Amino acid sequence: MFRAFLGRQNVNLVIDIALRFASLGGSLNRGNHFTMPNTKSAERRMRNSARKQLANKSVKSRLKTLEASYLAALKKDKTEAEKALRSISSALDKAAKSGVIHRGQASRKKSRLSVRMAAIAKAA
Repeated sequence: MFRAFLGRQNVNLVIDIALRFASLGGSLNRGNHFTMPNTKSAERRMRNSARKQLANKSVKSRLKTLEASYLAALKKDKTEAEKALRSISSALDKAAKSGVIHRGQASRKKSRLSVRMAAIAKAA
């Protein structure tokens, strides 16, 4: 949705989207109104923060979807679960590499998902 606005110069529209989507707290939200940026650089930071927040939200949503599909595959078929584990491990590494999630979090999730796979393999 936001990608359509990236190439345009309509600053007011982008700032409006930034104010709606960016839950940056503190400086933006003061009571019932939002404060506007005072400088061009603050305006640019607000736009960039909103754009990055939407991109990060998309990646995190995809990670949750992949994890859910892995857990569903774990209950059904071992080979399908192995394939799902490889895809979610790759996605976690990419998310950590781009800074969406911390590398320790990615490592921890991969470890815990692998432990579940090993438990299923041991039980079978």
